[in-house]
Amino acid sequence: MALTLHYHPLASFCWKALIALYENDVPFTPNPVNLGDAAERAALLKLWPIGKFPVLRDEARGETVPESSIIIEYLDRHYPGRTRFIPENSELALQTRLRDRFYDLYVHLPMQKIMVDRLRPADKRDSHGVEEARAQLKTSYRMIEQQMAAGRWAIGEAFTMADCAALPPLFYASMVEPFGDNKGLVAYLERLKARRSIARVMEEAEPYFGMVPKEDG
Repeated sequence: MALTLHYHPLASFCWKALIALYENDVPFTPNPVNLGDAAERAALLKLWPIGKFPVLRDEARGETVPESSIIIEYLDRHYPGRTRFIPENSELALQTRLRDRFYDLYVHLPMQKIMVDRLRPADKRDSHGVEEARAQLKTSYRMIEQQMAAGRWAIGEAFTMADCAALPPLFYASMVEPFGDNKGLVAYLERLKARRSIARVMEEAEPYFGMVPKEDG
């Protein structure tokens, strides 16, 4: 196959790219990467010296594509399918990119801050940083609740890149900061989980869920 995705099945940003691939049934070779293995880590660094995944390699076009949002736009441009992740309407396209950034920066990153802190030794934890992350998540939840009052996708009636970006951090964020009374947000997450492409990603990740850090470390 021309496309190879270098990823980890538990990594939330990798889910985002996988959702897009499965959404349009794009043929690709999955290459799970164990960063704890020196050879596998070296191979990833050769592709993308930053050393983070996902990374998409397109042998047919001779392209190496890092970063989940860029991977999705690349697929939309060169491997389009029934779902278009970036709307043709320029205003909707701008809103889609904004929502994508919103989920990455204001849900994904604070969620990861809390998760990573759980992996630290007790005397090295950042309680102040975790407090700030929880406050950011609560603000983001309220904003999403307002947007989801009509029971739609992130950008109206069509599933887009913004929805690919939403599922991974919302799924994990629900483990670190409950959604509370935000019923529209809860319903949105359930709509996402029921989508075929997303259900497949989560099913493949399920054997690894035991690795998710718990509150007690």
